[in-house]
Amino acid sequence: MKRVSNLLKSLSKNRRKGLAWLIDPEKTNSVPQFSWLKESPLDLILVGGSGLVASVFEEAIQSLKPLAGEIPICIFPGSHLQLSPNADAILFMSLISGRNPEFLISQQVKAAPQVAEMGLEVLPTGYLLVNGGELLSVHSVSQTLPLSNGDIDLVRATALAGKFLGMRYFYLDAGSGARVPVSPSIIAEVKRSVNCPLIVGGGLNSPEKVRAAYEAGADLVVIGNAIEKDPGFLAEVLDVKQSYNFIEY
Repeated sequence: MKRVSNLLKSLSKNRRKGLAWLIDPEKTNSVPQFSWLKESPLDLILVGGSGLVASVFEEAIQSLKPLAGEIPICIFPGSHLQLSPNADAILFMSLISGRNPEFLISQQVKAAPQVAEMGLEVLPTGYLLVNGGELLSVHSVSQTLPLSNGDIDLVRATALAGKFLGMRYFYLDAGSGARVPVSPSIIAEVKRSVNCPLIVGGGLNSPEKVRAAYEAGADLVVIGNAIEKDPGFLAEVLDVKQSYNFIEY
């Protein structure tokens, strides 16, 4: 059952907007406290983190599953150790913005046999780190530098290369805790060039920034632990999403 791919394709095709929450179990106080998840209008839950070990990751997935209800849980892997048969899907990502073979292909080779055995829905995803020059934890772990918000031509060429290599989904990420998100001009150019479902995250810590990402062409916006710090933030962002989709919750 291709729940997540159908979701992303539907958002892109129908020009609707989706919202995902990225949960890093290392940065949350307690997964079981999220009893409100089942009733929320979130479209997707992503689980992952750059430093998670396998046991912590699996425990988080198992704890989230009964809380998520009908909301799909998708793996946002930081390494080949972050896999679980209890998830619904996996963003099978290649870090195409960097040149470190470990995250271009090596981690994927290590994960592939287990992913096949688990029967996870697989989403071939081109992952691009793009920001205003900040070096964050994701850059340290991946041993790569982000592409610049100011270098539209290079970002566009990188995304196109991913498309020509067969990637069907794209994720533009400024990095967790980024002060400056991916610029609207970058989002718009990548969306125009690849014409594929586009996910955007990192640094989207205000309704204004979320709206700017949607306006530029993001199909699915990802917000992080700002929800836990300020539960009211989720309501604000959902209002932004609602204004594009014209539906009532």
